[in-house]
Amino acid sequence: MKLPLFSLPLRYFVVVARTRSVSEAARQLHVAASAVSRQISLLEDALGLALFERAHRGMTPTPAGERLLAHLTTATEEGQFVLEQLGGLAGRVRVRLACTEGFAAGFMAGALQAFRQAHPGAQLALQVVAPDQVNQLLRQGEVDLGLKYSLSPEKDAEVLHTVLAPVLAVMRPTHPLAAKDRVRLADAVRYPLLLGEPGTTSRRLFDQGCALQGLHYAPAMVSNFSPTLLSMMGELDLMPAGYLTVSHAVEQGQLKALPFAEPGLQQRRLCLLAQSGRALLPPVQALAELLVAGVGEFGKRKVRARVPRRPPVAAA
Repeated sequence: MKLPLFSLPLRYFVVVARTRSVSEAARQLHVAASAVSRQISLLEDALGLALFERAHRGMTPTPAGERLLAHLTTATEEGQFVLEQLGGLAGRVRVRLACTEGFAAGFMAGALQAFRQAHPGAQLALQVVAPDQVNQLLRQGEVDLGLKYSLSPEKDAEVLHTVLAPVLAVMRPTHPLAAKDRVRLADAVRYPLLLGEPGTTSRRLFDQGCALQGLHYAPAMVSNFSPTLLSMMGELDLMPAGYLTVSHAVEQGQLKALPFAEPGLQQRRLCLLAQSGRALLPPVQALAELLVAGVGEFGKRKVRARVPRRPPVAAA
């Protein structure tokens, strides 16, 4: 059985995959839930494999389902771009990206503002999510670019650019440790700690370093929103964070960011990611190049870069 692109089963599949629910998909499609289920079954029978894991909580795409959703989403986006070009509307570019929380308030806001100035008609969509969700959104074709910290090689996304991004000890310039060249974890845990949630890369590396040395601490404050932590920072507080999270306050002299003495806290990378095997459309490529340039500017001052093995962006 051959399935033409955007056939009824494929259209129903996309809605179910995005909503994770047959009933919600039926509501959006204005059809009966049984009709949606029947089309999904026909599609799975035609392909000879399962596209969803079915549970009481809903429909979760299998790896094959995620791959099919990403392909269909990509085809739709590229088709829409061609239609806009044919209609003389190429200036209305749309770019979707995801990043982790540490980039959103400072670095990413500045980069997107620069992109808007260069592309006044741009339509931007930014999702701030956990590191693993960045990869998931790329796999599903729901975003064009992802920016995150990574502790291991990226196997399910195309790495467009990567640089070392160590975890730094952030504090007030008047902090007792501010005069040091490096901060030891054993000294850091003696002061009130402002920490991200356990799932963040900075927290994971900090906790691993403390565990290796048998160090114990009780955080003064934990939050998944770094601007709140920074606004609460007192004279004795210390916060593990990446440079891009605190760069503006550091450059204005409000904060200091010192390296930790332990090598483990320096083994983290900042990665700009795209969907594997997908050529970047011109507006996406333009934003990717702007982000690479922005990271490079910080790299000249605080972050040592590694030259990528491939061109920073794929040709459209």
